[in-house]
This record gives sequence, C-alpha cells and structure tokens, in this order.
Amino acid sequence: MAAFGTVFMPQMALATFEDDNWNDTQKVSAESIQIHPGAHVLHYSSTCFEGLKAFRHEDGGIYVFRMDKNLNRFEQSSELLNLPKIDKHQVEAMILDIVAQYADDVPRPPGSMYIRPTHVGTEASIGKAAAPSLTSMLYVLLSPVGDYFAGGAKPLRLLLDETGMRCSPHMGMIKSGGNYASALGPILKARSDVQADQILFCPNGDVQETGAANFILIDGNEIITKALDSSFLHGVTRDSILTLAADLGMTISERDISVDELLKRAAKPGVEAALSGTAAVLTPVGTFIHNDKEHQVGDGEAGPTTMKLRQTLNDIQWGKAEDKHNWLVKVN
Repeated sequence: MAAFGTVFMPQMALATFEDDNWNDTQKVSAESIQIHPGAHVLHYSSTCFEGLKAFRHEDGGIYVFRMDKNLNRFEQSSELLNLPKIDKHQVEAMILDIVAQYADDVPRPPGSMYIRPTHVGTEASIGKAAAPSLTSMLYVLLSPVGDYFAGGAKPLRLLLDETGMRCSPHMGMIKSGGNYASALGPILKARSDVQADQILFCPNGDVQETGAANFILIDGNEIITKALDSSFLHGVTRDSILTLAADLGMTISERDISVDELLKRAAKPGVEAALSGTAAVLTPVGTFIHNDKEHQVGDGEAGPTTMKLRQTLNDIQWGKAEDKHNWLVKVN
C-alpha cells in the first residue's frame, strides 16, 4: 500500500483572490499549480491548511466529519497570517463538490478520503517581508488514505523535550506549514538517537503537544490535556475525544501538566497516554524517554480507555453509531 498521503485524485477545486474579491471556483488538474517564483508564500511562508476526512458508510453514503470546526480554524489561521479572509461558504461548497466528484473513490473503513484545503499568498513581491500578500490561492486536494501509522494503533515512543518548542508561542494555534518544518530537526534527531516515534514538546517542563498531534493523559476516570492557548494547535480530534469522554461520564481536566507530574502518573498501574489528530485518530503511547531513561506508561500497551474512545469516534465516523452531536455532513 502507498504511504499515507501520497496518492491524489486527478482533479482539485481551486479559487483565487484578486482585486479584493474571490473568483469563481474551478476544477483543475491536481498535478500542478501556476505560481510566480516571487510569490509571497515561497519567501515569507504565508500559508495555512486544514486536514479533515470523508467516510463511506455501509449504505453507500459519503459523509464529511466536523467540517464546520475545520472551516472555523481555517478562517482563523488565514486571519492570523494576514492572508485574505476566506469565504467559508465557498470553501464548504468546494469541499463537498470535489468529494462528490470522487465519491466512488472514498475507501471503505478503516480507510477514508483525506481532504486538504490549502491557502497560500501569491502576490509576486520579494519586498513584502513586513507586509501581507494582497492576492492568494485556495485549493482543496483529496487523498484516499488508510492508517497514518504503518503499524496501526501500536503504542508509540515519545521523547520528552524540555529545551525546545514545536514553534513560536504565538504561532501554535495556526495550522501553518512552517510550524511542522520547525519541528522536523528535533524529531529526526530523536528518531536517530533514541528510536522515538515523536517528540512531546515540554518547554520549561510544560507538557504541550508533539510535532503533529495533541497529547492526552488518562488516569482512571480522568482525562487530562493542556488547556487551550495560542502556543499549540486546537485539534478538532482533541475536541471530539473530550466530548465523547464527557458523554461516557469521564472527568475532563484541561489544565497545565508538568513533566514531573506526567512521569509520576505514568508509573501508576492503569494509566494511559495517547496522541490525537485527524490522521492519528487516537494512538496509544507506551513509553516516555526522559534524560536518557525510559519510562513505561502503565503496562506499556494500548489501554482500554484509549481504544474505547478511538472506537467510539470511529463508529460515529463510519456510521455504526448515532451521530448525537451532528458532526457529519452528507455529501451524496
């Protein structure tokens, strides 16, 4: 099977912003885009994106999961990067239209159609290091996918890094490519040095997020995760998991958690840890690596609460359980 996110549908939806106006949506080839070498995005990283999924149900219906939440974050990212304000109604129509075009290609569970709306500044000006792009391009790319982690939901190894951050604190809540690029160096080093799957960034001992997913700790009936602020991404899957945990009667604690507390709790029997994200869904963590020492989380295996929450979310996405929160939008 091809690597996650490397197969694309032949066409994508595209719209451009020029003269203070969004032009009509076009269907264009997904093989390439036309952009000037001096485009603002290539020099000053005026770019943001979203990641959401469409799912095939047993009745043949295709449903997009939590599109409204992703569009709100897409709008926020664009505004915080001073890109032209998106037209959410237009982007919603772009998503639904292009997914409908390729409805037959949406994989059956556990696969899905990954949807990648992307917004980039296109103004050709290398003199605007301190000024926004007045023109932009917005496109919606589709990729049929399976599991993000090749081994499925096997427990991951996380290196706890107290010295660095994934990105600048004021950029954390923006879903921008530069945030991911800035985390690559430490992640690759952690993989090479201690065979870690990811880094859990904990600047000055404050547990935040990994390079590509939010972090959740489960201790008995309590689910603990950092409270929302501008320093890390406000994950849609994180929000969904917390909502489902509350439905199950769990105590939700959105607060700061220190590395010291994390390691103390991790040593307790029955404690679980997991990463949440659109691609990762809810993936268990089995080991923390800190100061050259390995700390097993609980029994080191995928915990029952983690897997129950993951399955509960999947059942809603796959149409096997009631969508009580109206998270699904039907495409066809």
